[in-house]
Amino acid sequence: MSATLTSLRIRNLALVEDLLWEPPAGFVAITGETGAGKSIILGAVKLLLGERADKSLVRSGADACSVEGVFQIPAESLLHAMIEEGGMDVCEDGVLLIKRVVSIEGAGRQFVNGSPATLALLRQLGDLLVDLHGPHDHQSLFSRDQQMLVLDSFAGADALRIEYAARRREWMHLQSEKKRLLENAEALARELDLLSHQVAEIDEAALKIGEEEELLVRQRTGANAHRLCAICSDLTALLSEAEDSMISRWGDVSRLMRELQRLDAQTEPLSAAAIGIFDALQKLTRDVDRYAALLDANPQSLEATEARLDTIQNLKRKYGSTIEAVVEFGAEASGKLVQLKSREERGAGLDEEILEARKSLDAAAKSLRLKRCKAAPRLAELVKTHLSDLGFAKAGFSIAFEELEESSPLGIEQVDFLFAPNPGEPERPLRSIASSGEISRVMLALKTSLAAQDSVPVLIFDEIDANVGGEVGSKVGAKMKELSASHQVFCITHLPQVASAADSQFMVSKDTTGERTRTRLVSMSEEERVGEIARMLGGQMESARKHAKALLLGN
Repeated sequence: MSATLTSLRIRNLALVEDLLWEPPAGFVAITGETGAGKSIILGAVKLLLGERADKSLVRSGADACSVEGVFQIPAESLLHAMIEEGGMDVCEDGVLLIKRVVSIEGAGRQFVNGSPATLALLRQLGDLLVDLHGPHDHQSLFSRDQQMLVLDSFAGADALRIEYAARRREWMHLQSEKKRLLENAEALARELDLLSHQVAEIDEAALKIGEEEELLVRQRTGANAHRLCAICSDLTALLSEAEDSMISRWGDVSRLMRELQRLDAQTEPLSAAAIGIFDALQKLTRDVDRYAALLDANPQSLEATEARLDTIQNLKRKYGSTIEAVVEFGAEASGKLVQLKSREERGAGLDEEILEARKSLDAAAKSLRLKRCKAAPRLAELVKTHLSDLGFAKAGFSIAFEELEESSPLGIEQVDFLFAPNPGEPERPLRSIASSGEISRVMLALKTSLAAQDSVPVLIFDEIDANVGGEVGSKVGAKMKELSASHQVFCITHLPQVASAADSQFMVSKDTTGERTRTRLVSMSEEERVGEIARMLGGQMESARKHAKALLLGN
């Protein structure tokens, strides 16, 4: 399996000034003295996954800190579609670059493949990229809902659960609709009456886009119709009807110009200009006559225009500031009216729909329950096998079902993971387990059992091996190595047995130059691993080094 997280760049984050880490594939252990800064590496990854940023993380003296992660993702991954839907650039050659910048002043910024992104998108991508387990994350197993999701993942029942949830939503929606109809019958009748009146009033007006402007022009024209007719009459007299009209007099000019052209051909342009003016005067006369013919001095026509404008103004006061707005309001009201009438008509038919929806819901619930019941014993046996490998040789583990009186979003039953660490003890719910070492190993056993179904490629374990040691620690390391066959596994650990099982090891350390302290992360050679594991065993005595070499050789 190729490494999924191929590069991590951290700048000015807490004690890290500038760190570039290119982790390999397989099982990677991260070790170091307490307080060296291992949690900073984890914090950087959490920032990439969209976790809330604390501005106090910015290194003293810097204006901002940044984290960049480069992931190699397969071509068939859902991540490609998620990135494209988010408006980001698609991954080239399967490379996904996520960058997060946290500033002391102003809002932070985040980028996916160089394009600005939202924190919500980072969280969505993170859910598909990295599964992180810290000292308290395994407590999610105390939730019975989370236990149900674990069982469904193992059973391959996720699609059935989604189908069941959809059927349940449909059934509940129909029930709610029936309830609303019964409770709001009077309000529905009033709304139907109001919408019917509004739609009828707007439809009756038969408004046309642009007609108000035309009506205003007609109103102005109608109000001045008598004066306009008088002006047109005077113009007609001046142009053509009077004895000394312009056309009559200009006709004489045109005749003289034609005679002038006949005697002197050079005056042809003058003659043409005069004839053009004569033609223009004739056209002007015709245009004035046509305009005068269109004038309507009928008072009833003006009253009709003003009445139409009053109708438009009245509708605008009620439904919108423009004719377009009134028409849009009418269309929306008409659509609502259709919906309400449909709701009223289908009220009687809802009972049958509710019955059919309930049958579909019951069938989906039954299929889901059968799938779960069939898978539960197999998961329990597999978990017990892994628990045996982790030091619980005869531990009990089973999955109990409890039928619910009412359906829930996850089904018509609840599950409870029951665990007995020692033979002869009754199995009890996981949430009753007090030992963090025990619950950590149960979580690891479950994680190993689900490895084949788990599509999240990167697993990060942050000191989940606390409170275990010795032979059990070796078994915890072996389980993580087993997981690394199908995942890239990182483990921040203080346990030498776990660190020695890793394919590669990196050490976090602090050094002080001048008055500044810096955290560093370095890859360790085999000889350096011997020294570090000896330190984790308790010292650099020769016996510790021999023990360290034995642990490394044993893995």
